[in-house]
Amino acid sequence: MDKIDILSLDIDELQEIIAGMGEKKFRAKQIFQWIHVKRVFDFDKMTDISAQLRTRLKEKFCVKGLFVQKRLESCMDNTVKYLYGLYDGNFVETVLMEYSYGYSLCISTQVGCRMGCQFCASAIAGFVRNLEPSEMLMQIYETEKNAGIRISGLVLMGIGEPLDNFGNVIKFLNLLSHKDGNNFSLRHVSLSTCGIVPKIYELAELKLQLTLCISLHSPENSERSEIMPVNRAYNLQELIKACRYYITKTGRRITFEYAVIDKVNSSDKDADRLSDLIRGINCHVNLIPVNKVKERNYTTAGNAVADFAERLRKRGINATVRRTLGSDIEAACGQLRRDAAGNDMIGGADT
Repeated sequence: MDKIDILSLDIDELQEIIAGMGEKKFRAKQIFQWIHVKRVFDFDKMTDISAQLRTRLKEKFCVKGLFVQKRLESCMDNTVKYLYGLYDGNFVETVLMEYSYGYSLCISTQVGCRMGCQFCASAIAGFVRNLEPSEMLMQIYETEKNAGIRISGLVLMGIGEPLDNFGNVIKFLNLLSHKDGNNFSLRHVSLSTCGIVPKIYELAELKLQLTLCISLHSPENSERSEIMPVNRAYNLQELIKACRYYITKTGRRITFEYAVIDKVNSSDKDADRLSDLIRGINCHVNLIPVNKVKERNYTTAGNAVADFAERLRKRGINATVRRTLGSDIEAACGQLRRDAAGNDMIGGADT
């Protein structure tokens, strides 16, 4: 019989299983706190639990750990990039970033990606599988242990599309924020999506109070469909309507991510169209220099991002330029995974 991935169980599921083993339900809370608060994954070290129960736990449960395959630390800004090996031989990447207010962690939610955005290389080699809630949690737990820190912010913007792994991501967020576990405030979580409209509506209904980041990247449908295939299924008008609904339901401001690409979306006309598209929405525009991808010809000229930001500000749009971190270690997700997997996977446009 396959063992149960205990780190992916919420406390109600764990209580049900523990009760089914003939134990008191309060034991589930003890185990939950050993794992999520004390970060102890060895059942033998759970000292307030009987030796007999510890033996039974080892027989029934497993912890799907991950390991540091490679660690790169920037000499410029203390950004640290991790390549994590998973139990099945796959790899994902996680990026730790230092800010004046503390540490923020960018995690992956899938192995690969099926969205096919042209400027992002994560999808070049295609989709492999979804990550389990435990594998998302372990990116946090192992990074905090390795770096000797606790994070104050979390970004779901690494390899993969979070809303394409909706169930696992929501369960991960609920585990992360549970009062008997990490008790991590979801107000300090940003979730980035290319725009899977039905899932934005589902997310809105949950009212999780996280920050929704929309990878917009073009204010015009034909152009956006060319660089972001998701737009062929859910066009800009549908996407903006879903964003307005999200704001109404949650009271949270949305961030629009916009990678400024030379000769694609960086003209005065593009600034006009973007301003018209999002005017009146409680939002912020985060402008990003596009990351270099050898299979693509997309580039960003030296002053293009700052110039575009100024154009938007003159049109009354709140826009900032994302601070570039870890440039000397290519901190965009996917670069290390390519080498480890032995193929041409390089990815991540946004970290």
